Amino acid sequence: MKDEADAPAGSALRGEPALAVSPPAVSLRNIVKYYDGSPSPAVSNVSIDVREGEFLVLLGPSGCGKTTTLRLIAGLEDADEGEILFAETVVDAPRAHIFVPTERRNIGMVFQSYAIWPHMSVFENVAYPLRVRGESNSEIRARVMTVLDLVGLLDLAGRGSTQLSGGQQQRVALARSLIFNPRVLLLDEPLSNLDARLRIQMRQELKSLQRKIGLTMVLVTHDQAESMSLADRIIVMNKGSVEQEGSPEDIYERPRNRFVAEFVGSANFIEGTVEDVRWGTNEVRVKIGGSTSWIALPDASIERRISDVVTCTIRPERLTLAKSRPSNGADYWPGLIVGKQYFGDRREYEVELDFGPTIKVSSMSDSTFQMGDLVCVGWRPKDISLIDDMSA
Repeated sequence: MKDEADAPAGSALRGEPALAVSPPAVSLRNIVKYYDGSPSPAVSNVSIDVREGEFLVLLGPSGCGKTTTLRLIAGLEDADEGEILFAETVVDAPRAHIFVPTERRNIGMVFQSYAIWPHMSVFENVAYPLRVRGESNSEIRARVMTVLDLVGLLDLAGRGSTQLSGGQQQRVALARSLIFNPRVLLLDEPLSNLDARLRIQMRQELKSLQRKIGLTMVLVTHDQAESMSLADRIIVMNKGSVEQEGSPEDIYERPRNRFVAEFVGSANFIEGTVEDVRWGTNEVRVKIGGSTSWIALPDASIERRISDVVTCTIRPERLTLAKSRPSNGADYWPGLIVGKQYFGDRREYEVELDFGPTIKVSSMSDSTFQMGDLVCVGWRPKDISLIDDMSA
């Protein structure tokens, strides 16, 4: 039996209550969903926990299963296998014949199409769900004006919906989804119909709103910039499965496989050879071209052995260009500029390295390199990731 002194602080052994851990706002456990006539599942064995107060983003290309996952959470689709829980309440469990309909899940939802009633004012659009439920006029007015103030539309309460800009219509749809104080707000590409400048503005407003009210939000998008700017955590999906989950920084800086690296930003892929392994850690020494460095594997469950050929990835903006080798002994690869593009704030060069591959290097727009220049491409080991190319 353990001595009492060995017990952790707050343990029952010491007579102190253990710290309570709140359940996730939403849990998906081994969810599978098929559509009629399809031999492959739209969602395949997906498990996700959405934490209370979190802004979670489901990111992926069209057809990856992200919208189906959102609709399963909403109750607009029923799962074929697995369980969905809201806190500790099961809302969908096919084997137990449990399915709680959408209207009893206490969710708000904003669709890609805002579905604004054209013949109603801003006030009446937001008030409509309360009128359907038979709320009193005084209650309706109080709640509608509160939520319009929250989304910055209080001064436009009496305006006709056909007189609104795209961003204002999006706010009306958002206000209507918040009118019942939902436990979770689900957003299905709500910014995709806006122009580029307005999308940036609405991202900022949406994130500010989420922080202000502390609401749990789940957003579906295929837009990398949108996911990076809004998410506390990103779930990258492909072909119905979860490829990787983590903070925006984790996803961008340490992609687990080729799909994630290519979908989230621009990436270079270079083969290297393992020369040594630090057992007990997730680091291996890799020779890339004429340079050798210790590099971390994407996670400790992936094993590599000496002489293994591995795939390394590095972002174009993490590389530097110079016309001569660095004098400080930094790592570099000799190469030849074979292409370049101008993007205003930067130039992107294609460099054919002397050991074979052609890579992209992003540099400031005032750089002066020309086609055919011999250059040295500088890099740092900490900017290189080894991807799980076995599952790519």
